[in-house]
Amino acid sequence: MGANPEHKTDNPSEVPLGSPALPPARLRWMLGAAAVAIALTVAAALWMRQASIRGVPVALANRESIPLVSVLSSRLTSVTSSVSFTGAIAARYDMPIGVDGDAGRIVAVYVEAGDHVKRGRLLAKLDDSVLVPQVNRLAASLEQARAQAALSAAEYRRAEGVEPAGALSAEEVEKRRATAVTDEANTKVVAAQLAEAQARLSRTRVIAPVDGTVLTRRAEVGQIASPGAEALFRVASGGEVEMRGQVAEQDLAALKVGQPASVHLTGLSRPFEGRVRLLGAVIDPQMRLGEIRIALKADPALRPGAFARGSVTVGQAERPVVPQTAVLSDSNGSYVFIVNAQSRVERRAVRVGGTLDAGIIIADGLGEGERVITTAGAFLRAGETVKVAPPPAAEGAGGS
Repeated sequence: MGANPEHKTDNPSEVPLGSPALPPARLRWMLGAAAVAIALTVAAALWMRQASIRGVPVALANRESIPLVSVLSSRLTSVTSSVSFTGAIAARYDMPIGVDGDAGRIVAVYVEAGDHVKRGRLLAKLDDSVLVPQVNRLAASLEQARAQAALSAAEYRRAEGVEPAGALSAEEVEKRRATAVTDEANTKVVAAQLAEAQARLSRTRVIAPVDGTVLTRRAEVGQIASPGAEALFRVASGGEVEMRGQVAEQDLAALKVGQPASVHLTGLSRPFEGRVRLLGAVIDPQMRLGEIRIALKADPALRPGAFARGSVTVGQAERPVVPQTAVLSDSNGSYVFIVNAQSRVERRAVRVGGTLDAGIIIADGLGEGERVITTAGAFLRAGETVKVAPPPAAEGAGGS
């Protein structure tokens, strides 16, 4: 039988060979179906891979992210406990010297700052051109009053001698007695006036009230000096000096009067030895500091006003010493990180007591045997779980 050219089929996928090209709509439908099949295949492959990875324990990933830290077990070391402070050199007795009489013009100055003076030494002199004549006049008046008093007293004595004979009346004798008493009183008045003038004259001479060293001189020739104005001179009584400093409140309890102290000045390598002379009775409520004074021996290098650093040895003590890299600080103060028994980071506030070649002395806040994180503490957080690295092998171990 021959082929029937008019044969048709109901299945669109059954296209006989040699048939004409597929319509565009049918071609798009077939391409879309192929893309969906490919996407489903890729998704299935990814799902199978994730299912295989999901079987690995999560704890392994957590263990791989735990930081590894180096620690050092804190050990107590015998250290010299001392209290340090800063301050300045000052005269132990700083005496201001000025004018305590009438105002006047300075006509002469006899000393300079740094001079050593004896008690009574003339430091400066004020103009006395008015007071000297007054003193001379009153001195002459006193001599005149004394002579008059002596004459009146002699006349009264003669009147008393002739009174029994009736040569003078009782009234005349009484007058002479009154004249003698008045002249004697006048003598005392003039003497008092003379003493006052002499005192005023003496106050034109500014003298040193004690032995000591002139610290400052502000008197100049031609200057008007008056009571209540700025002191003309300042004198260190006896040349004694001391250091005046400020000590932290928590350190005052360890200090006592009489303890030896060392004072260092800027630019000088040698220390100056002294002793604690005074401890302040009050604490500054804002700065939380108390006053300390160190008595020092006189020395030309100890100039009042110089900056000084002092330290007082308060005894031997057992204190933990840690590396400098282990101590951190922030706005809340100094602290270290330790690893507790649960292998977690713990912040521990500490108080630094000084430094040694071996590290930093911890005065408070750390005990013996605690595991202190030595490095990279700034990258850790309190409460974080860490792993402690094993101690390094001893140098030369296993070597030939």
